[in-house]
Amino acid sequence: MENQIFELQYAMDTFYFLICGALVMWMAAGFAMLESGLVRAKNTTEILTKNVALFAIACTMYLVCGYEFMYGGGWFLSGVETTGGIDVAAALAASAENGFDGDSVYSGASDFFFQVVFVATCMSIVSGAVAERMKLWAFLAFAVVMTGVIYPIEGGWTWGGNSVFGMFELNYSDYAGSGIVHMAGAAAALAAVIVLGPRKGKYGPNGEVNAIPGANLPLATLGTFILWMGWFGFNGGSTLKLGGIEVANEVANVFMNTNAAAAGGLIAALITARILFGKADLTMTLNGALAGLVAITADPASPSALGATIVGAIGGVLVVFSILTLDKFKLDDPVGAISVHGVVGIFGVLAVCVTGGASFGGQLVGLLTIFIWVFVTSLIVWFALKAIMGIRVSEEEEYEGVDLSECGMEAYPEFTNK
Repeated sequence: MENQIFELQYAMDTFYFLICGALVMWMAAGFAMLESGLVRAKNTTEILTKNVALFAIACTMYLVCGYEFMYGGGWFLSGVETTGGIDVAAALAASAENGFDGDSVYSGASDFFFQVVFVATCMSIVSGAVAERMKLWAFLAFAVVMTGVIYPIEGGWTWGGNSVFGMFELNYSDYAGSGIVHMAGAAAALAAVIVLGPRKGKYGPNGEVNAIPGANLPLATLGTFILWMGWFGFNGGSTLKLGGIEVANEVANVFMNTNAAAAGGLIAALITARILFGKADLTMTLNGALAGLVAITADPASPSALGATIVGAIGGVLVVFSILTLDKFKLDDPVGAISVHGVVGIFGVLAVCVTGGASFGGQLVGLLTIFIWVFVTSLIVWFALKAIMGIRVSEEEEYEGVDLSECGMEAYPEFTNK
């Protein structure tokens, strides 16, 4: 009977991991649609190419070495049993004795699959921030380093248990990765934007900020809804199991709070934009929903639904002011990725001090460790790529659109607006 309970839990937790991983994988489509909707038509093919290519690179590099750096899974997954059976008796002895109320138990391959789609999510954050002026192959070269080395190492310091600077002793808490995934991606994006510079015409000589509208707002809206849906897997799967009444209730709470925070962020950003601009700004509204999702990711399990809505709403307000502030510093981020994932990611991690009882010192040390590591190493890699191969297209290529110079085709050949 005990073995049957264990086997049922193993099957249930493994299946839950796989389904949540598939939902997170679908976020790659959300990023692709969001970003391609927020750039000009002449740059659409290139940004779609970046998104599909970075996903494949992330999956391959995490298999080659990233999973080893983060969780000790062996080079080329040599430490993960992917074909044979497992020793049920040994696994049962290693797990808690009380069946469904014990530790999570699942296939090592399912864990890899769930973790690898997180790596791709982190890298996708960089894509939108450097849109419309970066060389495709320079971006893909950075993706190799980011997904194979930079992200996995800081992930190993946090979720992997390889504590540095007392992060575990100080109880750094980040349930699904507001800091570990989202702020990390934003830190790499910030380094890229600094080295790359703004798009031509974005800022005037007297400090003016010139809007560069995206080509397809219906597509951007679709992308936001896809990301919203995928986030249920992102946060929900981070419970790491499903079997048991207590855990099932936690999963339900995570789903409920994830949705509540997104709604709160959207409404808050919509109202903030109306107050500031006198209009309902759709792009700010979409980013408000994403900001709410990022904000709650650090602790979607503890708050009430009302608390999650408030956390999301604060994130929605923050993202509007952050986007405006970055423009004042001439940090050109076409999709608002640094604000959504970075600024709000920091807030989300610090909010756990209130919602989950984490210590401010532990959260601050964790944030600083992640940011400094990712930002500095990314800056080094971007400068190296700039020296070796160049990272920015020519002024003429930027004017014509990177679709033609980088991919040799246009997404909308019949009505591309130059």
